[in-house]
Amino acid sequence: MGRSLVGIYAGTFDPVTNGHMDIILRAARMLDKLVIGVAINAGKGPLFSLEERLEMVGTEIFEMKEVAKHIEVKGFDNLLVDFARDYNASVIIRGLRAVSDFDYEFQMSSMNAKLAPDVETVCLMASDRHQFIASRLVKEIAKLDGDVGQFVSPRVEGLLKKKFS
Repeated sequence: MGRSLVGIYAGTFDPVTNGHMDIILRAARMLDKLVIGVAINAGKGPLFSLEERLEMVGTEIFEMKEVAKHIEVKGFDNLLVDFARDYNASVIIRGLRAVSDFDYEFQMSSMNAKLAPDVETVCLMASDRHQFIASRLVKEIAKLDGDVGQFVSPRVEGLLKKKFS
């Protein structure tokens, strides 16, 4: 019997968007197990606490009946390659929204390859309908009382409204 293919998809998820969920679903279909790494990233000054983001992502994944049983959600505050090793992951999943993401992701992939040559980075292109969704922009729109319903689930939209009310 061969080894199972474990992947990591990491981010701040502040908040989790429809674009994130699209990447999660597509990655989960390719892997035996997907670990969602929710970065603590205190330096970014997240709107939602780590606990809120873990619950938010976990609740959204629970709704994805077809793949939810193959996904774990964990917080982390160390190097991504070390987090990957903690879960015996051989793949790091990254989402690309636009050409502008490529340079950063290429550099990150190269650095991770130096640190952990046994861990591959796989980039998934954002679906057409999710290419321009960024958590930072979603928060900005929500803060100004704009409609973010096309970018996040109704549940996440409610959490954003509560934060900004």
